[in-house]
Amino acid sequence: MAYKVLFFVSKMKVGVKVKEIGAKLKMAREDMGVSVEEVAEDLKLRPSQIENIEEGNMDAFKDIFYLKYFIRDYAKYLGLSYEDMVDDFNEYLFDYTSKISLDDIKKAQKETGKKKVEEPNKVTSPYTIEYENKFPIVPFIIITVVVIIFAVVTILIAKQPKKDNKKPENVIAMHIMK
Repeated sequence: MAYKVLFFVSKMKVGVKVKEIGAKLKMAREDMGVSVEEVAEDLKLRPSQIENIEEGNMDAFKDIFYLKYFIRDYAKYLGLSYEDMVDDFNEYLFDYTSKISLDDIKKAQKETGKKKVEEPNKVTSPYTIEYENKFPIVPFIIITVVVIIFAVVTILIAKQPKKDNKKPENVIAMHIMK
């Protein structure tokens, strides 16, 4: 619901606060001698987004929350008090959202076409809840058994006495004497 309200707010007349925030940012940028393109490159934004922030043009942004974070990052970049900028922006949003009538909110819901579908609450008992098996026990057991068998076979092979195919010298000598 909050997103729909904020979506509606973005379609409203741009407030003085947003223009003031944009003017402060623009003034700080110009005082630093940084171009819009440099700011956009450093903040990984488009130059048009920086210009829209500076002009207070909220219609250029699909989501008000992104605009809020863009303002915060831009203020940080310029070395301004970003907390104050975000507080001013939040104050602006609060002023407008608190003045929206219920009829306007319903109208915004119809425009967006996204009505919340409420699911009925299910009453479940902790004794009947089916928990997903997060750890696949059967494959783990199979792999463990195979590893153990492999280890036992390897140990048994290693412990068998080695058989030499060489005949002892005494045996050869015994054959010669006969």
